[in-house]
Amino acid sequence: MFTPNFLTANDKAGAYPASYYAASANPVAGFDTLAENSTCDVVVIGGGFTGLSSALHLAERGYDVILLEAHRVGWGASGRNGGQVGSGQRREQDELEKMVGMDDARKLWDIAEQSKDIVKSLISRHNIACDWKPGILHADHRERFVKGTHEYADKLRDEYGYDQIRSIGRDEIRQMVGSDFYHGGSLDMGAGHLHPLNFALGLADAARKAGVRIYEDAQVTRYETGEKVTVSVAGGKTITADMLVLGCNGYLDALEDRVARRVMPINNFIIATEPLGDDLARELIRDDVAVADSKFVINYYRLSADKRMLFGGGETYSYHFPRDIRNFVKPYMLEVYPQLRDAKIDYGWGGTLAITMNRMPYFRRVEPKVFSASGYSGHGVAMATLAGQIMADAVSGTMERFDVMANVPVPRFPGGKSLRYPLLVLAMTWYALRDRL
Repeated sequence: MFTPNFLTANDKAGAYPASYYAASANPVAGFDTLAENSTCDVVVIGGGFTGLSSALHLAERGYDVILLEAHRVGWGASGRNGGQVGSGQRREQDELEKMVGMDDARKLWDIAEQSKDIVKSLISRHNIACDWKPGILHADHRERFVKGTHEYADKLRDEYGYDQIRSIGRDEIRQMVGSDFYHGGSLDMGAGHLHPLNFALGLADAARKAGVRIYEDAQVTRYETGEKVTVSVAGGKTITADMLVLGCNGYLDALEDRVARRVMPINNFIIATEPLGDDLARELIRDDVAVADSKFVINYYRLSADKRMLFGGGETYSYHFPRDIRNFVKPYMLEVYPQLRDAKIDYGWGGTLAITMNRMPYFRRVEPKVFSASGYSGHGVAMATLAGQIMADAVSGTMERFDVMANVPVPRFPGGKSLRYPLLVLAMTWYALRDRL
Protein backbone atom coordinates (compact mmCIF):
# COMPACT_ATOMS: atom_id res chain seq x y z
CA MET A 1 0.00 0.00 0.00
CA PHE A 2 1.21 3.51 -0.83
CA THR A 3 2.52 5.37 2.23
CA PRO A 4 2.72 9.14 1.84
CA ASN A 5 5.65 11.20 2.98
CA PHE A 6 4.00 13.71 5.26
CA LEU A 7 7.14 15.84 5.08
CA THR A 8 6.36 16.66 1.45
CA ALA A 9 2.69 15.74 0.90
CA ASN A 10 1.24 19.19 1.61
CA ASP A 11 4.07 21.69 1.98
CA LYS A 12 6.87 23.28 0.03
CA ALA A 13 10.22 21.83 1.04
CA GLY A 14 12.24 24.04 3.35
CA ALA A 15 9.62 26.79 3.66
CA TYR A 16 7.24 27.64 6.47
CA PRO A 17 3.54 27.51 5.51
CA ALA A 18 1.85 30.81 4.75
CA SER A 19 0.44 31.09 8.28
CA TYR A 20 -0.15 34.00 10.62
CA TYR A 21 2.59 32.53 12.81
CA ALA A 22 5.17 32.59 10.01
CA ALA A 23 4.13 36.13 9.05
CA SER A 24 4.64 37.33 12.65
CA ALA A 25 7.72 35.23 13.51
CA ASN A 26 10.58 36.79 15.42
CA PRO A 27 13.79 37.26 13.42
CA VAL A 28 16.28 34.48 14.22
CA ALA A 29 19.68 33.93 12.63
CA GLY A 30 19.62 31.07 10.14
CA PHE A 31 20.85 27.56 10.86
CA ASP A 32 23.43 25.59 8.90
CA THR A 33 22.92 22.73 6.49
CA LEU A 34 24.84 19.49 7.02
CA ALA A 35 27.99 19.66 4.90
CA GLU A 36 29.99 16.68 6.15
CA ASN A 37 29.82 13.46 8.10
CA SER A 38 29.87 14.20 11.83
CA THR A 39 30.03 12.58 15.24
CA CYS A 40 28.48 13.57 18.57
CA ASP A 41 27.28 12.16 21.87
CA VAL A 42 23.56 12.37 21.08
CA VAL A 43 21.77 12.95 17.79
CA VAL A 44 18.23 14.33 17.95
CA ILE A 45 15.86 13.96 15.00
CA GLY A 46 13.15 16.61 14.77
CA GLY A 47 13.22 20.39 15.22
CA GLY A 48 9.91 20.78 17.03
CA PHE A 49 9.20 21.17 20.74
CA THR A 50 10.27 17.61 21.61
CA GLY A 51 13.55 17.69 19.71
CA LEU A 52 14.49 21.27 20.60
CA SER A 53 13.79 20.72 24.28
CA SER A 54 15.72 17.44 24.26
CA ALA A 55 18.70 19.04 22.58
CA LEU A 56 18.69 22.07 24.89
CA HIS A 57 18.48 20.04 28.09
CA LEU A 58 21.10 17.55 26.91
CA ALA A 59 23.51 20.35 26.00
CA GLU A 60 22.97 21.93 29.40
CA ARG A 61 24.03 18.59 30.91
CA GLY A 62 27.29 18.72 28.98
CA TYR A 63 26.49 16.46 26.01
CA ASP A 64 27.70 17.19 22.50
CA VAL A 65 24.42 17.29 20.57
CA ILE A 66 23.47 17.44 16.90
CA LEU A 67 19.84 18.18 15.94
CA LEU A 68 18.58 17.30 12.47
CA GLU A 69 15.46 18.98 11.05
CA ALA A 70 14.12 17.98 7.63
CA HIS A 71 12.89 21.50 6.83
CA ARG A 72 13.12 24.45 9.25
CA VAL A 73 13.05 24.50 13.05
CA GLY A 74 9.44 24.75 14.22
CA TRP A 75 8.29 23.84 10.70
CA GLY A 76 5.88 21.07 11.73
CA ALA A 77 3.00 21.03 14.20
CA SER A 78 5.11 22.88 16.77
CA GLY A 79 4.96 26.02 14.64
CA ARG A 80 1.38 25.66 13.40
CA ASN A 81 -0.81 24.66 16.35
CA GLY A 82 -3.41 26.47 18.46
CA GLY A 83 -0.83 27.56 21.02
CA GLN A 84 -2.78 26.29 24.05
CA VAL A 85 -0.81 25.22 27.12
CA GLY A 86 -3.35 23.10 28.95
CA SER A 87 -3.50 21.46 32.36
CA GLY A 88 -3.46 17.72 32.95
CA GLN A 89 -2.90 14.93 30.50
CA ARG A 90 -4.94 14.44 27.33
CA ARG A 91 -7.23 12.11 29.30
CA GLU A 92 -8.96 13.31 32.45
CA GLN A 93 -7.81 12.15 35.87
CA ASP A 94 -10.80 9.92 36.62
CA GLU A 95 -10.11 8.05 33.38
CA LEU A 96 -6.41 7.76 34.24
CA GLU A 97 -7.22 6.44 37.70
CA LYS A 98 -9.06 3.54 36.06
CA MET A 99 -6.36 3.08 33.43
CA VAL A 100 -3.21 3.07 35.59
CA GLY A 101 -4.36 3.21 39.24
CA MET A 102 -4.44 6.03 41.75
CA ASP A 103 -0.68 6.24 42.40
CA ASP A 104 0.35 6.54 38.77
CA ALA A 105 -2.60 8.82 38.00
CA ARG A 106 -1.27 11.18 40.65
CA LYS A 107 2.22 10.97 39.12
CA LEU A 108 0.75 11.71 35.68
CA TRP A 109 -1.00 14.77 37.08
CA ASP A 110 2.23 15.99 38.67
CA ILE A 111 4.10 15.46 35.39
CA ALA A 112 1.43 17.43 33.53
CA GLU A 113 1.79 20.29 36.01
CA GLN A 114 5.54 20.20 35.41
CA SER A 115 4.86 20.50 31.68
CA LYS A 116 3.18 23.89 32.15
CA ASP A 117 5.88 24.99 34.56
CA ILE A 118 8.69 24.17 32.15
CA VAL A 119 7.09 26.22 29.36
CA LYS A 120 6.80 29.25 31.64
CA SER A 121 10.31 28.68 32.98
CA LEU A 122 11.88 28.44 29.53
CA ILE A 123 10.09 31.59 28.39
CA SER A 124 11.39 33.46 31.43
CA ARG A 125 14.89 31.98 31.52
CA HIS A 126 15.61 32.54 27.83
CA ASN A 127 13.57 35.73 27.42
CA ILE A 128 11.43 34.21 24.65
CA ALA A 129 9.00 36.75 23.16
CA CYS A 130 5.99 34.55 22.37
CA ASP A 131 2.94 36.48 23.63
CA TRP A 132 2.29 34.34 26.72
CA LYS A 133 -1.16 34.96 28.23
CA PRO A 134 -2.90 33.09 31.08
CA GLY A 135 -6.20 31.25 30.91
CA ILE A 136 -8.04 28.53 28.99
CA LEU A 137 -11.84 28.36 28.98
CA HIS A 138 -13.41 24.93 28.48
CA ALA A 139 -16.77 25.54 26.79
CA ASP A 140 -19.59 22.96 26.69
CA HIS A 141 -21.64 23.00 23.51
CA ARG A 142 -24.28 20.70 25.04
CA GLU A 143 -26.19 21.52 28.21
CA ARG A 144 -25.94 17.90 29.37
CA PHE A 145 -22.14 18.17 29.51
CA VAL A 146 -22.04 21.03 32.00
CA LYS A 147 -22.71 19.00 35.15
CA GLY A 148 -19.75 16.70 34.40
CA THR A 149 -17.46 19.65 33.67
CA HIS A 150 -18.35 21.26 37.01
CA GLU A 151 -17.88 17.98 38.87
CA TYR A 152 -14.46 17.54 37.28
CA ALA A 153 -13.40 21.04 38.33
CA ASP A 154 -14.47 20.14 41.87
CA LYS A 155 -12.48 16.91 41.68
CA LEU A 156 -9.30 18.69 40.64
CA ARG A 157 -9.70 21.16 43.49
CA ASP A 158 -10.73 18.69 46.20
CA GLU A 159 -8.63 15.62 45.31
CA TYR A 160 -5.62 17.09 43.49
CA GLY A 161 -5.36 20.43 45.27
CA TYR A 162 -5.63 22.38 42.03
CA ASP A 163 -7.16 25.75 42.88
CA GLN A 164 -6.61 27.48 39.52
CA ILE A 165 -9.88 26.22 38.00
CA ARG A 166 -13.50 27.25 38.61
CA SER A 167 -16.91 26.37 37.19
CA ILE A 168 -18.66 28.71 34.75
CA GLY A 169 -22.45 28.88 34.25
CA ARG A 170 -24.43 29.62 31.11
CA ASP A 171 -24.93 33.36 31.60
CA GLU A 172 -21.28 33.97 32.43
CA ILE A 173 -19.86 31.93 29.56
CA ARG A 174 -22.04 33.72 27.05
CA GLN A 175 -20.71 37.01 28.34
CA MET A 176 -17.15 35.70 28.22
CA VAL A 177 -17.26 34.51 24.61
CA GLY A 178 -19.95 36.70 23.05
CA SER A 179 -21.86 33.70 21.71
CA ASP A 180 -25.00 31.72 22.57
CA PHE A 181 -23.33 28.51 21.39
CA TYR A 182 -22.28 27.34 24.87
CA HIS A 183 -24.11 26.37 28.05
CA GLY A 184 -21.36 26.46 30.67
CA GLY A 185 -17.86 25.19 31.29
CA SER A 186 -14.80 25.86 33.41
CA LEU A 187 -12.04 28.47 33.46
CA ASP A 188 -8.47 27.34 34.12
CA MET A 189 -6.20 30.26 34.94
CA GLY A 190 -3.23 27.97 35.58
CA ALA A 191 -3.21 27.17 31.86
CA GLY A 192 -2.44 29.64 29.09
CA HIS A 193 -1.63 30.29 25.45
CA LEU A 194 1.25 31.55 23.33
CA HIS A 195 2.64 32.09 19.82
CA PRO A 196 3.93 28.55 19.17
CA LEU A 197 6.35 29.26 16.33
CA ASN A 198 8.02 32.04 18.29
CA PHE A 199 8.28 29.71 21.28
CA ALA A 200 9.93 27.07 19.06
CA LEU A 201 12.31 29.62 17.55
CA GLY A 202 13.21 30.79 21.05
CA LEU A 203 14.00 27.22 22.08
CA ALA A 204 16.15 26.77 18.98
CA ASP A 205 18.09 29.95 19.70
CA ALA A 206 18.60 28.86 23.33
CA ALA A 207 19.77 25.42 22.19
CA ARG A 208 22.25 26.93 19.75
CA LYS A 209 23.66 29.18 22.47
CA ALA A 210 24.02 26.09 24.69
CA GLY A 211 26.21 24.49 22.01
CA VAL A 212 23.77 22.37 20.01
CA ARG A 213 24.67 22.02 16.34
CA ILE A 214 21.35 22.48 14.53
CA TYR A 215 21.11 21.48 10.87
CA GLU A 216 18.08 22.32 8.73
CA ASP A 217 17.19 20.73 5.39
CA ALA A 218 18.51 17.46 6.84
CA GLN A 219 15.90 14.78 6.16
CA VAL A 220 16.77 11.52 7.87
CA THR A 221 16.20 8.45 5.71
CA ARG A 222 17.08 5.71 8.20
CA TYR A 223 19.12 4.84 11.24
CA GLU A 224 21.04 1.76 12.36
CA THR A 225 22.15 0.71 15.81
CA GLY A 226 25.17 -1.30 16.87
CA GLU A 227 28.12 -0.28 18.94
CA LYS A 228 27.14 3.25 17.83
CA VAL A 229 24.02 4.77 16.28
CA THR A 230 24.42 5.74 12.62
CA VAL A 231 21.91 8.17 11.15
CA SER A 232 21.71 8.58 7.37
CA VAL A 233 20.61 11.89 5.88
CA ALA A 234 19.29 12.49 2.37
CA GLY A 235 22.22 13.47 0.17
CA GLY A 236 24.55 10.87 1.61
CA LYS A 237 25.85 12.38 4.85
CA THR A 238 25.84 10.44 8.13
CA ILE A 239 25.92 11.23 11.84
CA THR A 240 27.49 8.78 14.27
CA ALA A 241 26.47 9.06 17.92
CA ASP A 242 26.27 7.17 21.18
CA MET A 243 22.53 7.76 21.61
CA LEU A 244 19.52 8.77 19.50
CA VAL A 245 16.41 10.76 20.45
CA LEU A 246 13.39 10.62 18.14
CA GLY A 247 11.24 13.76 18.29
CA CYS A 248 9.41 13.46 14.98
CA ASN A 249 5.76 13.09 16.12
CA GLY A 250 3.44 13.11 13.07
CA TYR A 251 6.37 12.85 10.67
CA LEU A 252 7.84 9.66 12.10
CA ASP A 253 5.82 7.22 10.01
CA ALA A 254 8.43 5.86 7.60
CA LEU A 255 11.39 6.10 10.01
CA GLU A 256 10.37 3.88 12.94
CA ASP A 257 7.66 1.31 12.31
CA ARG A 258 7.57 0.08 15.92
CA VAL A 259 6.36 3.50 17.02
CA ALA A 260 4.20 4.17 13.96
CA ARG A 261 1.98 1.18 14.82
CA ARG A 262 0.75 3.17 17.83
CA VAL A 263 1.12 6.76 16.61
CA MET A 264 -0.77 8.03 13.59
CA PRO A 265 -0.53 11.37 11.76
CA ILE A 266 -3.69 13.40 11.17
CA ASN A 267 -4.23 16.88 9.75
CA ASN A 268 -5.76 19.89 11.50
CA PHE A 269 -6.46 23.42 10.31
CA ILE A 270 -6.52 27.02 11.54
CA ILE A 271 -7.64 30.34 10.07
CA ALA A 272 -6.76 33.88 11.12
CA THR A 273 -9.04 36.83 10.48
CA GLU A 274 -7.96 40.37 9.79
CA PRO A 275 -7.27 42.45 12.93
CA LEU A 276 -10.68 43.04 14.55
CA GLY A 277 -9.98 46.01 16.77
CA ASP A 278 -10.17 46.25 20.53
CA ASP A 279 -13.95 46.54 20.90
CA LEU A 280 -14.93 43.57 18.74
CA ALA A 281 -12.09 41.46 20.11
CA ARG A 282 -13.29 42.11 23.66
CA GLU A 283 -16.85 41.23 22.63
CA LEU A 284 -15.68 37.88 21.25
CA ILE A 285 -13.33 36.84 24.09
CA ARG A 286 -13.79 39.28 26.92
CA ASP A 287 -10.82 38.22 29.05
CA ASP A 288 -8.36 37.33 26.26
CA VAL A 289 -8.20 33.67 27.31
CA ALA A 290 -7.99 30.73 24.91
CA VAL A 291 -11.10 28.62 24.34
CA ALA A 292 -11.41 24.88 23.73
CA ASP A 293 -14.88 23.40 23.44
CA SER A 294 -16.51 20.03 24.08
CA LYS A 295 -17.01 18.88 20.50
CA PHE A 296 -15.19 15.63 19.75
CA VAL A 297 -13.67 17.29 16.68
CA ILE A 298 -12.77 20.21 18.86
CA ASN A 299 -13.03 23.91 18.14
CA TYR A 300 -10.12 25.80 19.68
CA TYR A 301 -9.55 29.49 19.34
CA ARG A 302 -8.06 32.64 20.82
CA LEU A 303 -7.07 36.19 19.98
CA SER A 304 -3.65 37.02 18.57
CA ALA A 305 -1.52 39.82 19.96
CA ASP A 306 -2.86 42.11 17.21
CA LYS A 307 -6.50 41.13 17.90
CA ARG A 308 -7.12 38.63 15.12
CA MET A 309 -9.36 35.64 15.74
CA LEU A 310 -7.23 32.50 15.40
CA PHE A 311 -9.77 29.70 14.99
CA GLY A 312 -8.98 26.00 14.66
CA GLY A 313 -11.62 23.51 13.62
CA GLY A 314 -12.14 20.44 11.49
CA GLU A 315 -9.90 17.47 10.88
CA THR A 316 -9.18 15.34 7.84
CA TYR A 317 -7.94 11.78 7.76
CA SER A 318 -6.81 11.73 4.16
CA TYR A 319 -3.22 12.41 3.29
CA HIS A 320 -3.81 15.82 1.78
CA PHE A 321 -5.00 19.18 3.06
CA PRO A 322 -8.22 20.66 1.63
CA ARG A 323 -7.62 22.85 -1.40
CA ASP A 324 -9.29 25.83 0.29
CA ILE A 325 -8.47 25.73 3.99
CA ARG A 326 -10.03 29.12 4.70
CA ASN A 327 -13.45 28.03 3.50
CA PHE A 328 -13.02 24.60 5.10
CA VAL A 329 -12.61 26.10 8.59
CA LYS A 330 -14.79 29.21 8.29
CA PRO A 331 -18.16 27.41 8.83
CA TYR A 332 -16.90 26.08 12.18
CA MET A 333 -16.05 29.64 13.23
CA LEU A 334 -19.38 31.04 12.05
CA GLU A 335 -21.29 28.40 14.00
CA VAL A 336 -19.85 30.01 17.14
CA TYR A 337 -19.47 33.58 15.88
CA PRO A 338 -21.97 34.47 13.13
CA GLN A 339 -20.99 38.12 13.71
CA LEU A 340 -17.70 37.35 11.92
CA ARG A 341 -19.44 36.49 8.66
CA ASP A 342 -18.02 39.55 6.90
CA ALA A 343 -14.59 39.46 8.55
CA LYS A 344 -11.77 38.99 6.06
CA ILE A 345 -9.78 35.78 6.47
CA ASP A 346 -6.13 36.70 6.03
CA TYR A 347 -4.54 33.29 6.62
CA GLY A 348 -5.49 29.63 6.48
CA TRP A 349 -3.05 26.79 7.09
CA GLY A 350 -2.85 23.13 8.01
CA GLY A 351 -0.53 20.97 10.02
CA THR A 352 0.15 17.33 10.72
CA LEU A 353 0.00 16.21 14.33
CA ALA A 354 -0.07 12.72 15.77
CA ILE A 355 -2.66 10.84 17.80
CA THR A 356 -2.75 7.53 19.62
CA MET A 357 -5.67 5.15 20.12
CA ASN A 358 -6.30 6.33 23.68
CA ARG A 359 -4.95 9.87 23.14
CA MET A 360 -2.12 9.41 25.64
CA PRO A 361 1.44 10.15 24.46
CA TYR A 362 3.65 7.22 23.53
CA PHE A 363 7.02 7.18 25.33
CA ARG A 364 9.27 4.24 24.51
CA ARG A 365 12.87 3.13 24.70
CA VAL A 366 12.76 1.58 21.25
CA GLU A 367 16.24 0.12 21.60
CA PRO A 368 18.87 0.50 24.32
CA LYS A 369 20.37 3.52 22.54
CA VAL A 370 17.11 4.96 21.13
CA PHE A 371 14.44 6.98 22.98
CA SER A 372 11.18 8.21 21.47
CA ALA A 373 8.23 10.37 22.57
CA SER A 374 5.30 11.28 20.32
CA GLY A 375 1.52 11.05 19.88
CA TYR A 376 0.53 14.04 22.01
CA SER A 377 -2.95 14.04 20.41
CA GLY A 378 -3.45 17.79 20.36
CA HIS A 379 -2.04 18.37 23.84
CA GLY A 380 1.56 18.81 22.84
CA VAL A 381 2.74 22.36 23.44
CA ALA A 382 3.48 21.70 27.10
CA MET A 383 3.84 17.91 27.11
CA ALA A 384 6.17 17.78 24.11
CA THR A 385 8.37 20.42 25.70
CA LEU A 386 8.55 18.45 28.94
CA ALA A 387 9.08 15.22 26.97
CA GLY A 388 12.35 16.69 25.75
CA GLN A 389 13.55 17.20 29.31
CA ILE A 390 12.32 13.74 30.33
CA MET A 391 14.25 12.12 27.48
CA ALA A 392 17.35 14.14 28.38
CA ASP A 393 16.98 12.72 31.89
CA ALA A 394 16.65 9.21 30.46
CA VAL A 395 19.76 9.56 28.29
CA SER A 396 21.56 10.66 31.47
CA GLY A 397 20.33 7.55 33.28
CA THR A 398 17.42 9.03 35.29
CA MET A 399 14.40 7.01 34.17
CA GLU A 400 11.75 7.78 36.81
CA ARG A 401 9.49 10.13 34.85
CA PHE A 402 10.19 8.37 31.54
CA ASP A 403 9.07 5.07 33.08
CA VAL A 404 5.86 6.61 34.44
CA MET A 405 4.96 7.81 30.95
CA ALA A 406 6.11 4.60 29.27
CA ASN A 407 3.99 2.50 31.62
CA VAL A 408 0.79 4.07 30.30
CA PRO A 409 -0.79 1.45 28.01
CA VAL A 410 -1.01 2.73 24.43
CA PRO A 411 -2.58 0.09 22.15
CA ARG A 412 -1.73 -0.48 18.52
CA PHE A 413 -4.15 0.80 15.92
CA PRO A 414 -6.28 -2.09 14.65
CA GLY A 415 -5.43 -3.30 11.20
CA GLY A 416 -1.82 -2.14 11.35
CA LYS A 417 -0.56 0.76 9.26
CA SER A 418 -2.46 -0.37 6.16
CA LEU A 419 -5.96 -0.37 7.68
CA ARG A 420 -5.70 2.18 10.46
CA TYR A 421 -6.83 5.08 8.25
CA PRO A 422 -10.04 3.47 6.93
CA LEU A 423 -10.97 2.29 10.43
CA LEU A 424 -10.25 5.73 11.90
CA VAL A 425 -12.40 7.41 9.26
CA LEU A 426 -15.33 5.15 10.23
CA ALA A 427 -14.87 5.99 13.90
CA MET A 428 -14.50 9.72 13.28
CA THR A 429 -17.61 9.76 11.08
CA TRP A 430 -19.60 8.41 14.03
CA TYR A 431 -18.13 10.98 16.41
CA ALA A 432 -18.76 13.82 13.97
CA LEU A 433 -22.40 12.70 13.87
CA ARG A 434 -22.47 12.66 17.67
CA ASP A 435 -21.29 16.30 17.70
CA ARG A 436 -24.42 17.24 15.74
CA LEU A 437 -26.86 15.45 18.06
